[in-house]
Amino acid sequence: MTRTQKNIILFLSVFTPALLVGVGVYAFQSYQSFAAQPLGPVLPLTPASLPPTWTPAPASIAQTGDVTLIPTLSFATSTPAPRAICGGPDIMNIVLIGADTRIDSYLYGLGDAIRLMRVDFITPKVSVLEFPRDLWVEIPHIADDLNGQDHEKLNQAYLYGQPGFAYWDDPSAGPGLLSLTLNLNFGAQVDHYAAINMRTFVNVVNAVDGIDIDVPDESTSKILSLPVGENHLNGDDALKIVRNRKNGTFGRADNQNIVLCALRKKLTNPKVVTKIPGLIRSFQDNILTDLTPAQLGQLACLGTKLPPENILFTSFPQELFTLTRVLDPVFEKKVSVWDVDFNTLSDYVARFQAGTWPEPRPAVETADQETEIICQ
Repeated sequence: MTRTQKNIILFLSVFTPALLVGVGVYAFQSYQSFAAQPLGPVLPLTPASLPPTWTPAPASIAQTGDVTLIPTLSFATSTPAPRAICGGPDIMNIVLIGADTRIDSYLYGLGDAIRLMRVDFITPKVSVLEFPRDLWVEIPHIADDLNGQDHEKLNQAYLYGQPGFAYWDDPSAGPGLLSLTLNLNFGAQVDHYAAINMRTFVNVVNAVDGIDIDVPDESTSKILSLPVGENHLNGDDALKIVRNRKNGTFGRADNQNIVLCALRKKLTNPKVVTKIPGLIRSFQDNILTDLTPAQLGQLACLGTKLPPENILFTSFPQELFTLTRVLDPVFEKKVSVWDVDFNTLSDYVARFQAGTWPEPRPAVETADQETEIICQ
């Protein structure tokens, strides 16, 4: 086994969604010459989430006559601060997009699955937050093409940015417009993107001879639409599970996370080494990303140091959302969307990106009903 093949296996074992965008690059012969070059157009700059300049309130300043007391100074200790491992940055935020197209072309396609992945190179830890696609959001750069309409569903931000519509003039296309939309509405800071279509997903699962999902009981059986016991799924079967809407938007997100965990488990099997050529063929020319080969190597390195409990899939608390309908001027009819306080979601996003939410715990469902799935 070559060193390149080992790196691919390690990265697949932990970062399946992001790797779907990058593994094909290892087929090139001159790795060093393009290691620092993004594999696609980079994202546009977004306003940084910087804390406001601190101005003390009058009550917070201790005074004696005309003398203002200087706040007590604190000095740093000699204890060195933790450093990022694997040559990576402290934190890397990647938006992961699953497009609903079944062909190789990326001209069109809605953002059928939208995840924000926070990669912590210090802890190390990986957290993945799901964004419901039916959020009614403001999408920048589309009003001129839609007769002044600047709101649509979140999944349409990706569609309107793709070459088929090209409602904004930027090479990052759909991933770039979706990233801007997440930033505008929720303050999300996105460093990189990775997008795949359904055909690529099916090819990936088939290339590793399918995945295995253990269904423990009848309730899980009803959720996944699979019989109790061990189930072996090919690519088309796995696609049916991740697109199953029987239990609504949040249920489908849980299904997707379970399938991704199963795929990760399969990819840790040493026998997958023989499948690398098939994986490369599946990924080539069917991926969108601005990650560089060097960054993929950093992520592969991090994969060797991540304990399973530090790989966490999560979603917003379900009780925050109420299904409602709004008039969509584009389609000239009412459409179903989620009614939710965006300030509350923005607070969750800020804590997610700060690494303070969620905290890994063994339960699948927490007291406030946000879903957390830990890949074992």
